[in-house]
Amino acid sequence: MTIETLGTVGLLLQGYELVGAALGLFIAYLAFRGYRRNDSRPMLFFAIGFGIILGLPLPVVALSLVFPWLSGPGGQAIIQTFELVGLVCIIYALRMDP
Repeated sequence: MTIETLGTVGLLLQGYELVGAALGLFIAYLAFRGYRRNDSRPMLFFAIGFGIILGLPLPVVALSLVFPWLSGPGGQAIIQTFELVGLVCIIYALRMDP
């Protein structure tokens, strides 16, 4: 889909996605600061997990404006894969001994 075919609702939804990504990247930044301050490996994996879950889909959403096939099942599969990998990182962080 191009910007012309998205319409107002589509643009608002993509803007909403950007706000969620920004908040997720901020959480990842805070977790990374916690890792550096305390040398805590679980915090590193929290940072990686949140960064992957909410940060990596951001380029996919942006690229969907240029490559329309990314706004369909192909893009959704990529985003879903990122989310699963990020969740595995978070689960690993929760299971680690400090």
